Amino acid sequence: MTRFLILALVAAMTIGAAQAETRVPSSSAEIALGFQPLVKQAAPAVVNIYARRVVEAQVSPFASDPFFADLFRGLGEVRPQVQNSLGSGVILTTDGLVVSNYHVVGQATDIRVVLNDRREFEARIVLGDQSADLAILKIEGASNLPALTLRDSDTVEVGELVLAIGNPFGVGQTVTSGIVSGLARSGGADGGGRGYFLQTDAAINPGNSGGALIDLNGALIGINTSILTRSGGSNGIGFAIPANLVSRFIEQSQAGHDRFTRPWAGMSGQSVDGDIAASLSLDRPGGILISDIHPASPFKEAGFQSGDVILSVGGFPVNTAQEMIFRMTVEGLNAEAEVEYLRDGAVLSAFVKLMAAPDTPVRNRVEVGPDVPLAGLSVPNINPSVLADFNLPLNSVGVVVEDPGPIGARLGLAAGDVLLAINEQELRDTSQIERTLARTTRSLAIEIQRGLKRMSLRVRL
Repeated sequence: MTRFLILALVAAMTIGAAQAETRVPSSSAEIALGFQPLVKQAAPAVVNIYARRVVEAQVSPFASDPFFADLFRGLGEVRPQVQNSLGSGVILTTDGLVVSNYHVVGQATDIRVVLNDRREFEARIVLGDQSADLAILKIEGASNLPALTLRDSDTVEVGELVLAIGNPFGVGQTVTSGIVSGLARSGGADGGGRGYFLQTDAAINPGNSGGALIDLNGALIGINTSILTRSGGSNGIGFAIPANLVSRFIEQSQAGHDRFTRPWAGMSGQSVDGDIAASLSLDRPGGILISDIHPASPFKEAGFQSGDVILSVGGFPVNTAQEMIFRMTVEGLNAEAEVEYLRDGAVLSAFVKLMAAPDTPVRNRVEVGPDVPLAGLSVPNINPSVLADFNLPLNSVGVVVEDPGPIGARLGLAAGDVLLAINEQELRDTSQIERTLARTTRSLAIEIQRGLKRMSLRVRL
């Protein structure tokens, strides 16, 4: 009898549970447990982006042959080809400013934005930055658009529930949920190493790039940008660019800038690991040890010197170069940031004026004419602004290749190469370039520095 009652009770509980799972919510509190109101609020501001560009590509008759394709690499007819890309974007102003990833729309010649209600508009890039992987678009001929508000991404905490909205695999707008699983992920995603990301386990797949990562109030906390994956699909490790950086892009685009400008540190250093911490008698690793500082650096002006350990910027700890660049950028140009640092065992602080890299002395850009070797080569003088543009070592001096031109490219020159000497003639500024090349007759010897490597290029004319 007792066993029968227990089985009956279990059956009743099972039926009750099944009924509880399928019944209609009976109160507004129960309705709020779902994401439906949040999605209805935020989804109209997330758009699909279709971009295309025309590129020159070599078409080889041996392209399908694994042996001859490599043997005849670089040979073949050059034909224009159309490259298409698909991604997502987020409307941030009612007059049509949209943020997306640079890798979605960068260098596109035709950009089409499709709203959640299926309206389509043409758009153009007003501000883009490849290293940050962000681009600001302006929708043409639209007004009173739905827009998301930006949340201070420094208030985001690990464990918060979030939604990712985008257009994965081109199937249409899709919503996935998850949590914030990590903060301050420096260089953790694909890109140029300047990245500083929020990490989430909300599913992000190809096509989600540029889409929204929102909190449970419908505010934007990040722009989905990339994933770590082996299969090409989501493995639960996705990265989003924090909203605080996005807000700086919006500010500069509204101010009429067509190029994003970061504050310039003008110094180099390395993260303090366990070994460095022990050598400095620190109780734990942390901070950035300054190894070199440029004479024009604002940190130099504020009194910093080699051997100092930077601990925080604007009240936030920094442990990598990416973190420091991010913190300086979100503080904003022309702001003064309090920087805490360690010197000789004492913790000190100083205010540093955050400024763009000075474009002095003048670049005096020169483009080599058609009657001398290396015709089409374009070179400016190196100054702090050029150092920042090409991410050159701080001790670089002389001239740098901006565009190698067709002949220089065939010889192996690349943008960012520092020209040290031509035919054993040391180059101090661009005024020497054409004069030195004009004296070249039978052979050309070029000494360059590429990153930390010194190289020689030699060719007979």
